[in-house]
Amino acid sequence: MNPFWSQTARELSPYVPGEQPRIADLVKLNTNESPFGPSPRAVEAMQAAAGSLRLYPDPEATELRAALAAHHGVKPEQVFVGNGSDEVIAHAFVALLKQAKPLLFPDVTYSFYPVWAQLFGVAYETVPLDDDLRQRVEDYRREAGAIVFANPNAPTGIALPRAEIARLLEEHRDIPVLVDEAYVDFGGESAVPLIARHPNLLVVQTMSKSRALAGLRVGYALGDAGLVEALTRVKDSFNSYPLGRIAQAGATASLRDDAYFRETCARVVAGREAMARELAKLGFVVLPSATNFVFARHPARGGAELASALRDRAVLVRHFNKPRTAPWLRITVGTADDTTRLVAALADILKTR
Repeated sequence: MNPFWSQTARELSPYVPGEQPRIADLVKLNTNESPFGPSPRAVEAMQAAAGSLRLYPDPEATELRAALAAHHGVKPEQVFVGNGSDEVIAHAFVALLKQAKPLLFPDVTYSFYPVWAQLFGVAYETVPLDDDLRQRVEDYRREAGAIVFANPNAPTGIALPRAEIARLLEEHRDIPVLVDEAYVDFGGESAVPLIARHPNLLVVQTMSKSRALAGLRVGYALGDAGLVEALTRVKDSFNSYPLGRIAQAGATASLRDDAYFRETCARVVAGREAMARELAKLGFVVLPSATNFVFARHPARGGAELASALRDRAVLVRHFNKPRTAPWLRITVGTADDTTRLVAALADILKTR
């Protein structure tokens, strides 16, 4: 360990992102990227924006925030943007979730939450999912300073109905609640309609998944203007120009191509259902998913074993080696050809020991 490291750096256990290897003819189903490209209109807008890179971008992202506000039926002052939803949530940990009482989030969820809590000195407690890996609102009836959870959940893919989120908000009116909706466009019920009645609710979304802009890094939050102001104070104390010109142009154009967005989301959902059926034929238990991935396990084979054997066959999936998730694989929805190769590889693995 380097002697010049700060005490904070020494104590951190950083988040480990999905592998991005260079393997020939790889079927890459480990990082929940879209199998389809972004809107052609977004590509055109980004190419046009490249001509003005000598100038700083709009620090307020005015046009993008206006487009997001129109898309979601809120006011521009209720919209905050950042470099991917990860940065937005990180700002929220500082601006809203660091309270005197502990932060609550599920025991099986996005593994960046405990990393941010450690980085920013946020005391937290985990709330176990039930035996079916579902989140139950009644389990949050305890002392808390704030709540954060992904909906649909990751890596399980299971969605909590909006009515249940409303019930949780009614029971926790006095603390901030952040709903991380990275995958909501693939079948979840967004909590955005609840914002008008709940000034403590912050909803975070991303353009990385359903809009196929993972390489652009655009995320945003929607909520009461008072919550957005707190995020802005943190952002302006860290990086007052978070989104570049190309990112703002591409994201704005993507929002204006609703037909392409809906078509590609529908294709992903159809691919997910087809993949789930094929996995079930092989004997896998597949959780009900409202995302662009499935969470599956085989009763006779371990998750780590299957992930390793798939990698040997140039098929990459995600495995989380934690007690409750060790038997499971998280498998991104790819193209039809990707699914065919995945299923063939699994069939070959299962017939051998």
